[in-house]
Amino acid sequence: MSRSMIKFGAVSENRKARFNYTVEDTIEAGIALTGAEIKSVRYGLVTIVDGFVQNKGGNLFLAGVEIQRLPTAARYINFDERRPRQLLLHRAQINRLIGKLNEKGATIFPLKLYFNNRGKLKVLLGVGHGKNRADKRETIKRREWEKDKARLMKH
Repeated sequence: MSRSMIKFGAVSENRKARFNYTVEDTIEAGIALTGAEIKSVRYGLVTIVDGFVQNKGGNLFLAGVEIQRLPTAARYINFDERRPRQLLLHRAQINRLIGKLNEKGATIFPLKLYFNNRGKLKVLLGVGHGKNRADKRETIKRREWEKDKARLMKH
C-alpha cells in the first residue's frame, strides 16, 4: 500500500461547507468507530463532504460520511461504509445541539476530521444555515476582491 498512515493532524476537510453554509458555531466531538474503521481513517480513506448530523432517540449521529474499507484488510472484516456513526458528546452539549437542530433551516455538518495531539479521532462540527444563491455570489465577490487587493499591495 502506497498511502502513508496519519498519526496526528487533519485527515479530511470539508472546504465546501464554509461556502454552502454560514457557520454560526463550531463544536468538537468524538466519534464512535470500530477498529477496522479507525485503521481506514488513519490511511485517509474517508470522505466527509456529504456528511450531516441527525438526531435519533436523543443521541446525535454523523450520517453521510463514507469510510472506505482498507484493501489490505482481511476479507472477514466487513463494515457498512456509510452507516450512521454515533457522536461522543456530553449530555448538555447534545441537548443544546438538538435544540439548534429543531430551529427552522438549521443544520449541523462536519467541517474537519482530525486526530488530536493524544491520537484520538475528533470531528469539528459546524452549526449554521444554508446560504442562498445571492449569499454565495457575495462570498465569491469578496474572495476575488481579497485576491486583487493582495495582488495590488504586492506591487
